[in-house]
Amino acid sequence: MKVTINAVKFRPDQKLEDFVNDKVSKLERQAAGLLGAEVTLKVDKPESENNKIAEIKVIIAGKDLFASKQADSFEEAVMLCIDALKTQISKFKEKK
Repeated sequence: MKVTINAVKFRPDQKLEDFVNDKVSKLERQAAGLLGAEVTLKVDKPESENNKIAEIKVIIAGKDLFASKQADSFEEAVMLCIDALKTQISKFKEKK
């Protein structure tokens, strides 16, 4: 599965990119037809708390799933998105 990471107005370090790739790639275990994922990372208001936003769009044959979460760190926001996407994937599989 191809994972595309877009960072808005900053350059993510390699550690963050590796973390995102690792966690998003694990979604392949949940559903067989995953074609790819687009991850967008952005900072809402730099001076405030809970300002890191992660948005993940997962492309499955026949449907796109999307989750957007906000947290204190990008890692936490990504994990919240992954949890939401796992729920969406299981609901999608039930409907088939």
